[in-house]
Amino acid sequence: MRRTSVRAAGIGTRTVPSEDTPGPRQLDTAMRGLSQAANKGRLWLAIAAVGVLVPGQTRRAACRGIATLTVTSAVANGVLKPLIRRRRPDAELTPAIRRLTREPVTTSFPSGHAASAAAFATGVAMENTALGAAVTPLAAAVAYSRVHVGVHHVGDVVAGAVLGAGVALAGRRWWPVHPRIPARIRHGAPAPALPRGEGMLVVVNPASGRPGSPREEILGLLPQAEVVELDADVDIEAVLASRRGVVRALGVAGGDGTVAAAAAVAVAHRLPLAIFPAGTLNHFARDVGLEGFDDVRTAVEAGQAVAVDIATADGRTFLNTASIGGYPDLVRRREALEHRWGKWLAMALAAGQVLHAHQPLRVALDGEPVSVWLVFVGNGCYVPRGTFPAWRPRLDDGYLDVQYLSAEGRFSRTRAVLAILTGTGERSRVHVSRTLRTLKLEALGEEVGLACDGEAVGKVSSCAFGKLPGALAVYRPTLPAPASSPDRRSVA
Repeated sequence: MRRTSVRAAGIGTRTVPSEDTPGPRQLDTAMRGLSQAANKGRLWLAIAAVGVLVPGQTRRAACRGIATLTVTSAVANGVLKPLIRRRRPDAELTPAIRRLTREPVTTSFPSGHAASAAAFATGVAMENTALGAAVTPLAAAVAYSRVHVGVHHVGDVVAGAVLGAGVALAGRRWWPVHPRIPARIRHGAPAPALPRGEGMLVVVNPASGRPGSPREEILGLLPQAEVVELDADVDIEAVLASRRGVVRALGVAGGDGTVAAAAAVAVAHRLPLAIFPAGTLNHFARDVGLEGFDDVRTAVEAGQAVAVDIATADGRTFLNTASIGGYPDLVRRREALEHRWGKWLAMALAAGQVLHAHQPLRVALDGEPVSVWLVFVGNGCYVPRGTFPAWRPRLDDGYLDVQYLSAEGRFSRTRAVLAILTGTGERSRVHVSRTLRTLKLEALGEEVGLACDGEAVGKVSSCAFGKLPGALAVYRPTLPAPASSPDRRSVA
């Protein structure tokens, strides 16, 4: 084997195999291909594109991974590389068989490929441990490939990996990670065990976010259940009334709005509710601890259920949130933007757009006149306070979570946007929160728009909010006792 000594300025002498040295050519080819596949984050974007098609933790992991990668890439390539301007290794130090077809023209420190790979893998692992474990070796291989093909020093790659992981971990301040256990619920609820779904009526909203109707999947799991699809001429009350005395439990497949409507009927008829998560976001089902249809089938056949609170707005049931002002528009804008920009940046953009367009509202909260940008009323207390997104540690606390952004004082609009951008809502003077059993809201002037569980209700001059503690029995499989303290926070 012939070897050649090569000296490069600033990095000493190194012995490099000549081009005719036999070696692991397949490894060289693989490293070149992998390094090039990760150019401009294309490899991670492809993985994320597949991940967003799978609801639940996988979709959240893909969104967090891409959002973290975007921020990290901007810091590495837009700030640190131009600032530090370290030269790349001399190409002559690397055997020709390893070299890339086109050498990078940017500076060397830190490695943008390693930073993006570490950011994506760390972000994914924060939301989905199993998927993170699968992605991490690939991220490590991409980082190593940059040294193998001779375009980075080892220190560049190490610094890039530290940067990417650090940005992902720091992002928890603005985008908290949902805990992976469901909300704590202290009391079980009586519910009949229905083998194969016998005695259950399931109403399906075929227009929910899930592609196609879930009818056949439900019947495959619970073949004795009766499944009825809702349309403009059929409502849940009418369907249930025609089967009075036969139905022992009510099931619903749809988004949060459909689930809230079914919950109101279930409470009125004292029936347990089985929630098949078939909407786009499935906030309430996820809070309860139902990730898929199999969870529902298990609970229904075993007769396992829990008692959860419901909230009301002038008698209308809501399970998650009610709001006035710009909050419904803010949520809709965030959801439209988050697949492209990630949740935190999407929330910042949505907040700026909505607060720029909206005018302050004058309302009275339990008789106290205030000027607000928006009012949020949660069915149960959300944490962290003043942060988006947030979750509920419990679904049976008996409280309304009242939060609003004040429009009092100078620059309140700017301060509200900054509070959301920096994740400091809880400490900002524009953010006010209260925990109440009931709330009376009155419009001081024009009527205000009310939305419940993301769906517009209409304009109101006043609204009375209340709670029905433990009123709804929801099928949920029995969960093992948590290993941590009783105050452990859980999924929203």
